[in-house]
Amino acid sequence: MIKIDGSQKSGSGTILRLSVALASILNQPLHIYNIRQNRPQPGLRPQHLEAVLTAAKLCNAEVKGAVLGSRELWFTPKEIKGGDFEAEIGTAGSIPMLIMTVLPICIFAEKSIRLNVLRGGTDVSHSPTINYMRFVFLPILRRMGMDAEITVHKYGYYPKGMGEVTLKVEPTEELKPLCLEDFGKLEIVRGVSVCTFLADRRVAERQATTAKTHLQRYGLKADVQIVNDRSNPLQKGSSLVLWAETDRGAVLGADSIGELGKTSESVGVEAAEKLYTEISSKATVDVHLADMIIPYVALARGKSTYLTRALSDHLETNIWLAETLLHVKFNVKRVNGLYKVEKVR
Repeated sequence: MIKIDGSQKSGSGTILRLSVALASILNQPLHIYNIRQNRPQPGLRPQHLEAVLTAAKLCNAEVKGAVLGSRELWFTPKEIKGGDFEAEIGTAGSIPMLIMTVLPICIFAEKSIRLNVLRGGTDVSHSPTINYMRFVFLPILRRMGMDAEITVHKYGYYPKGMGEVTLKVEPTEELKPLCLEDFGKLEIVRGVSVCTFLADRRVAERQATTAKTHLQRYGLKADVQIVNDRSNPLQKGSSLVLWAETDRGAVLGADSIGELGKTSESVGVEAAEKLYTEISSKATVDVHLADMIIPYVALARGKSTYLTRALSDHLETNIWLAETLLHVKFNVKRVNGLYKVEKVR
């Protein structure tokens, strides 16, 4: 049995998510305790609980301790069959975080998986936005041989959520390694600016215009798509994602969400400044993508390498878990002001 102390490293939900995913792939029982020990509200929150229960559906797992607030969980997986599934968060809990839990499992299914996720948050704090997942995260995984797509039916924001998306994944026989050792030359900067039932205030347009103007000060020209969404009349909101691509395959993303009391212009400046920080560092993946791709790099055969500007708690945690459960080896070292992340075996 795999035993994981959830208070180690970041002590966050990422330990729960990745432990459940890797236990499912390895088809080994998991006992995880001290779940989210280092968070203000330890234990399982609604989005974590639904992520665990959804993972259990995918691999026919037996689960004990899966209740709100639980700090201890037993998860015994079986075969990953595939098929059609549904998940329902019921709060503004993060849909992208749920997807990050189950996506590695889907790779190893016997047949394609279609997962519909209801009543959650697509664009909420402390989580990548759904369009970051669509336009930054998934394109990198496609380079590694993964066939997955996300369709947004309803955008969902804090506090009501009510978002809905569908994840479709085809099984992958083998993931290819990822080699991004050189930033190269910047080719394009793109973005998607979304507002839901806020078109009358030109929110999406203002976010996009401000972001483009801010990036122009750094000599960067951006093409930002404006989406005046009407999918969710129960929860107004907005988000902006920007990303940059280079001729050597580097992908750097940044996002920002609208909040009560936060102007559309602030959203635009925040996302633009974040992206410029990434671009100016000459990293090959942004600081969030760096930790999100660890499980896929760990599962891929062969050596992978990429550069990131910061060694985050989540990155260190994901490397520790991958090394512990998959018996792979990573090296992380400073190179010209960046962190070079290598999976060496």
